[in-house]
Amino acid sequence: MNVPDDNFGVQTPGFQLARGVSRHLRNLNFVSVTELVPCAGLRVDVMALGPKGEIWIVECKSGRADFMADRKWHNYLEWCDRFFWAVDADFPEEILPAETGLILADSYDAELVRMAPEAKLAPARRKTMIQCFARHAAQRLQGLRDPGYALGRS
Repeated sequence: MNVPDDNFGVQTPGFQLARGVSRHLRNLNFVSVTELVPCAGLRVDVMALGPKGEIWIVECKSGRADFMADRKWHNYLEWCDRFFWAVDADFPEEILPAETGLILADSYDAELVRMAPEAKLAPARRKTMIQCFARHAAQRLQGLRDPGYALGRS
C-alpha cells in the first residue's frame, strides 16, 4: 500500500482499500492504523485492535500482480490473531490462500467475506504489539499536530 501522492492528492488503490477496510473495522468496534512496522523488514497495510485486545492484520492487494509480488505475507502471521486479504470486487479471489480471511473493499466500506482462522498470540507478543500499535498511533497523531517536529522521529 502506498500513501497518497502529495503532488495531486491522488490516492492509490491500496490506500483506498485500506480506507474502506478501516471504516468497516470501526463498525466492528476495532480501531486501526495503516503502514505499521511490527519488526524490521515488515510493514503491514492495516493493523486493527479489537475491544478485547485482539489483533488483526489486513493486507490490501490492488490486483493479481500486486499479490504475486508479495513474498512476505507469511511473516505477518506471527504478529496477529487473524490475517486477512482486502481486495476489490474485480480481484481474482481464487488465487488467495484459503486458510486466510477475505475482505471485499472499496474506498468507502468493506464486507468481511471469509473470517480468518484464529491463531492467538502469546501474551508477551500481544503486549509488544499493543505497545507498538499505541506508539504508532500516537506518532501519527503528533505528526498531525506538529508535522515539522514529528517528521523523522521514531
